Amino acid sequence: MAAIRNFFKKKKLDIKFKTAGAGHKLTDEQPTPQLSTHDSGASASRQVVPPTEAQKAAAEPEAALARLQAPAPAFAKGGSTAVQIRMRKELEAERKAHRAKEEEEKSALSGGPTVIDKEGPPMLSVSGIYYHCPLVGHDVLPRDEMEAKISEFLYAQSVEEPALSAALIIRTLNKNQQAVKTCVDTLCKYLDNIIQAPDEEKFQKIRTGNKAFQERVKCIEGSLRFLHGMGFSEQRLPFQDGEDDFLVISAEMAADSGRLVQMKEVLTNSEPIIPELDRGLQVFSPSANVTKFDLPDTFYRLTVEEIKKEAIQRSQHLEKDMQLRTKAMKERDEQRELRKYRFTLLRIRLPDEIIMQGVFHCFEKMAAVYAFVRENLVNDWQPFRLLTGDGKTFDEEAEPSLAELGLSPAAVLTFAWDAQVLQEVAAERGGLDKVEHLRPEILAKLQTL
Repeated sequence: MAAIRNFFKKKKLDIKFKTAGAGHKLTDEQPTPQLSTHDSGASASRQVVPPTEAQKAAAEPEAALARLQAPAPAFAKGGSTAVQIRMRKELEAERKAHRAKEEEEKSALSGGPTVIDKEGPPMLSVSGIYYHCPLVGHDVLPRDEMEAKISEFLYAQSVEEPALSAALIIRTLNKNQQAVKTCVDTLCKYLDNIIQAPDEEKFQKIRTGNKAFQERVKCIEGSLRFLHGMGFSEQRLPFQDGEDDFLVISAEMAADSGRLVQMKEVLTNSEPIIPELDRGLQVFSPSANVTKFDLPDTFYRLTVEEIKKEAIQRSQHLEKDMQLRTKAMKERDEQRELRKYRFTLLRIRLPDEIIMQGVFHCFEKMAAVYAFVRENLVNDWQPFRLLTGDGKTFDEEAEPSLAELGLSPAAVLTFAWDAQVLQEVAAERGGLDKVEHLRPEILAKLQTL
C-alpha cells in the first residue's frame, strides 16, 4: 500500500539525513586553523635535543607507518592493496607492542601494578549473535535490545502516524501470530460494520467488558491504540441495571467511510518489522586456523553440556541404531538433528587465500550465502561458484537449507571464479595477479585469524 511504502521511505531518509553529519552553507568560508602566538613562541624558545637510541627505536614503527600511508609514486600504483593493508596492520601491531613494553617497564620501575592488555585476539570465532534494523538506525545489537529499540521507535511514531504505528505494533510486538490474526479479523469486522452501516448505533459502541472483546482484541498490544485511531473513545454508558465501560465512535467519525477504508487497508497490508541477522562480516589474512572454530552457546538450540550428554547417549545406543527402523522413524531423527543448531558460521576462502566470515540462520538457503559474497566483491557482476574442500559445488538456487546441506554449525567453502570470464578479465587487467576480489573498504577490515 502507498501509505506504508511512503512511511518506510520517509523514515529511511530521516535516518540517512541524521547520519550525514553537520552541514554548512556553500557560501560560508571554511576557517583555516592558525597557530597560536603562545605556541609559536614556545616552539622558538624550545631547544633541540638530539634523540636517544630508545627514542629512535620507538620512532621506527611510526616512520614506517607514515611512509606506507604516504601517496604512492606513479610507478607503484599497480601494487596489491591486500599486501599494503597487511603491512599496515603489522606495523600498527608492532607499534602497539612497543608501547605496551614501554608502559610495562615504567610500571616495573615505579613499583605500580602491571597493566594487562585486554585487546588481544578473541577466544571465540564470533563474540555473539547480533541484529540490525535499517528502519530504526544503524545500530547492531543483541536481539532483545534490538526488539526493545524497534518497540521504542514504533511508539515514538504514534503522534505522527497513529493508525499506521498501531497496526505495526499489533503485527510486530505480539509473539502469538494466531492471536494476532484473530485480533486483526475482529478489528476488520468492526470496520466493515461501520462502513456498511454508518448510521447503525449498535456498531458505534463496543462494551470493553465483553468476553469476546477481552479475549480477541484487548489482550493484543496496540489494539486499543488502533481503535482510538479509528475514532473510538472511552465512555461510561448505561448497561442493564447499571453502567459499564464502552468504546464509542461519534456519528461524524463513523460517516467518514473513506478514512475507515484506508485504515482497514493499513491494518490488513501491514507486516511485522523483524530484526535482520547481522552477518558479522570479518576478513582474515591467510591462516592455517581457517578450519578451527570455537562457537558461543547461542549457536545451539541446546547447551554444550546437553549436546555432550546426547553424544554419550548416542554412542550407548549404537546397537539400537543398527536395528531395522521405519522411514518415518529415520526422518524424525534427522529432523531432530537439524533442529539442534540455530545458526551457522561460514568461512569463504578466496583465490588470494584471504578468508571472509559471516553468520547465517541454519534455515537460510544457499542464495543468501551467494548474496553475502557478491555484495563484497569488486566485480559483483562476475559469475563465481562456492565449493567444498572435495570439489562439490553448491548451486545458488539450491532448495535445501544450510543445515540440510551439512553446513551447520560451521563450515569452510572455497570461492572460484567462472574460468572463462576470469580469463577475459585477466586479459583486460594484464594478468591474473592484477585481478582484485574484495572491495577496498572490506579489505581495510583485514585481521589475523
